[in-house]
Amino acid sequence: MPKTTYPRDRFDDLPEEGRVGAHRAENPRMRGWVVLLWAALATIVLVAVGIFGTLLAAGRIELFPTPQPTVEPTVQVTPVLDTSYQVTILNATPEKGLATQMKDVVVAAGWPDGQVLPSDASADDFPETTVFYLAPEDQAAAAGLADVIGGARIEQSEVYQPADPDIRQLTVVIGLDRTAAGQSSTPTP
Repeated sequence: MPKTTYPRDRFDDLPEEGRVGAHRAENPRMRGWVVLLWAALATIVLVAVGIFGTLLAAGRIELFPTPQPTVEPTVQVTPVLDTSYQVTILNATPEKGLATQMKDVVVAAGWPDGQVLPSDASADDFPETTVFYLAPEDQAAAAGLADVIGGARIEQSEVYQPADPDIRQLTVVIGLDRTAAGQSSTPTP
């Protein structure tokens, strides 16, 4: 075999100190328990994210719930029998004579005969007998009148009030619950 000689170049003269060129680092030994720990942690995180995502998609949890309004306790009013109020009684049923019958009950409870005015309402399909009052300070007197007539709902309203603001008035609207047909359909307590 022929022996050829190549001219000398810079790679032929290498310094003697340290290593020159690309060398692989030592292969670190992998600890099995570290790998197992990371795998278990990743599995737990993925399962938790999957359960949360499923519950969120199914609508069982809500990320940003709307706050529910708090229910304020209703103040119980102590009924007061105040005969200084003018009482207007409106029959809002198809039965005739109910306003006059209720006037007799109210007068028997202590109201002067001239302060109780029976009349027919413009409609005859009012569902529930109600005592209407104007101002919050009239609520106790309205509750007292409701007790006198055998129990009725009370409601604050400006609809049935007189044109003269100096007159204190309570208005009773007789509803279908006081008719013979309405009383037979509702069970007695």
